[in-house]
Amino acid sequence: MSIKFVETKNLKAKPDVSKIGFGTHFTDYMFVMDYDAAQGWHDARIVPHEKILLDPANATLHYGQAIFDGLKAYRNRGKAVVFRATDHLKRLNVSAKILDIPEIPFDIMHEGLMKLIDIEKDWIPTEKGQSLYIRPFVFATDEVLGVSVSKNYKFIIILSPVAAYYAHGFSPVKIMVEDKYVRAVRGGLGAAKTPANYAASLHAGLAAHEIGFDQVLWLDGVERKYIEEVGSMNILFKIAGEIVSPSPQIQTSILDGITRRTVNQVAKAWGVPVVERRISIDEVIAAHEDGRLEEVFGSGTAAVISPVGVLRYKGKDYVIGDGKTGAFAQKMYDYIEGLHIGEVEDTFGFVEVAGEF
Repeated sequence: MSIKFVETKNLKAKPDVSKIGFGTHFTDYMFVMDYDAAQGWHDARIVPHEKILLDPANATLHYGQAIFDGLKAYRNRGKAVVFRATDHLKRLNVSAKILDIPEIPFDIMHEGLMKLIDIEKDWIPTEKGQSLYIRPFVFATDEVLGVSVSKNYKFIIILSPVAAYYAHGFSPVKIMVEDKYVRAVRGGLGAAKTPANYAASLHAGLAAHEIGFDQVLWLDGVERKYIEEVGSMNILFKIAGEIVSPSPQIQTSILDGITRRTVNQVAKAWGVPVVERRISIDEVIAAHEDGRLEEVFGSGTAAVISPVGVLRYKGKDYVIGDGKTGAFAQKMYDYIEGLHIGEVEDTFGFVEVAGEF
């Protein structure tokens, strides 16, 4: 399948990225592809970023059959690169399977992304910590109010220049254990990046913000004791020198995070013990009480690493590492950021080149 390029002469002025926050400005172009049962995925094209015209009976608006992913492009020693593009696009198809969306052909999806980044590479910000956020997404386009799997879909990739996630420095956050609401349960949609999961997290997150906490730490939806995710990130613990994180293979209601994978791969290369398993909140509290809990941090594309300074559970605050960023979290953050911009040699093959400046 060839990719058509529809050029525009009406190019936008580049914004001051340090003042625009996250995901508020968008580049000149987007990648689009359509699906119907007769043709399969077809009409791959790069076109000017524009509004989407939807019928009021659009199936996604009523029944939520949609998926997305998120990754980033960086300036890396004269090259425009995407971090772990292959892994993110493969994960998009994992989400597609869960939501009964037709698998997107990887080769055309990957080629379209790389061509789009090459065309838009001048939008990649220049300052350290800044990046070009990439949002691929798929949604149902049937125009019917009957509850059923859609027969038609649209796949789009849009791009947004974003500032460094930590506007005021790499500081630990405060999180609270959510023991009333649940985000997902086994056999549900928790392992997919789908809007429903984020909608399910909004109320608890807002309630946490209102009492001074940055994120919610979710417990499993059945036994209500095993740790799952924090906010929209995976969560990791450094206990007695060992990196422990919930396993998406065992706990199928959590997202198989690409940044979490990166952390674990790099940690193993450094000789740090890594374990993926179920871990209960009671085990974490016990490790804090006897001094074995050394660090807690989240991992995700947006923030990369988010150290935790305070954990609240059942009304009690547990201070992690004197409320300061731990040495391991800081080292990992610096290392991954170094991979992004070429200050660290990429021995893992994480960086994919999309173009040159």
